Amino acid sequence: MSELWDSMGPQLWPAFWVTIQLTFFSAIGALIWGVILAGMKVSPVPVMRGFATAYVNIVRNTPLTLIILFCAIGLSYNLGVTFSSTLKTNNFWLAVLGFIVYTATFVCETLRSGFNTVPIGQAEAARSLGLSFTQVFGIIVLPQAIRSVIGPLGSVLIALTKNTTIASAIGVAEASLLMKTEIETYSDQLFVIFGIIAVGFMIITLTEGAIFGYLAKRLGVKR
Repeated sequence: MSELWDSMGPQLWPAFWVTIQLTFFSAIGALIWGVILAGMKVSPVPVMRGFATAYVNIVRNTPLTLIILFCAIGLSYNLGVTFSSTLKTNNFWLAVLGFIVYTATFVCETLRSGFNTVPIGQAEAARSLGLSFTQVFGIIVLPQAIRSVIGPLGSVLIALTKNTTIASAIGVAEASLLMKTEIETYSDQLFVIFGIIAVGFMIITLTEGAIFGYLAKRLGVKR
């Protein structure tokens, strides 16, 4: 046990720090892209609605592992898309791109459900005052929709945090890759290694859940 801890202990924080970074950057990108997709889905322009609907239906039903591998193999190796000159950093940002592409579909659908909580009369009143669709969406509808779905958005974030384990498929040194490496060396202590990593993820996800639970109570729309 002491040998395992001597080997695994110093690497725990760096590995989970990579997991936290993956979650943070992916969450920011997914929120931005998800808002854009949600706006396109309720847009009066048929082409935009069609694109957003097709994108969400296709990507949401595609295994995340395939998306991550496509970003690493299809974009990087075949098309030469790179974000950094070092393989380690490049794979990190390719993984972030894959998570954004995938998670944005769930952000989009979550926000779209939030749009239904906004009284339609508010949007109609804004349009009667001469506001454009973009203004109505950004000023009237979106802020209320976000406040009404803070809890579900927290669930999307928690799912994203757990999904970051798939980044190990392209060599990103996050927590699950550390677990795989340690299991190869200390296969007789499988459950101990698994338990340590599981506790680490529980700390992160429970913290996220507590924060979003507080925000939902504090900022949620009272109707």
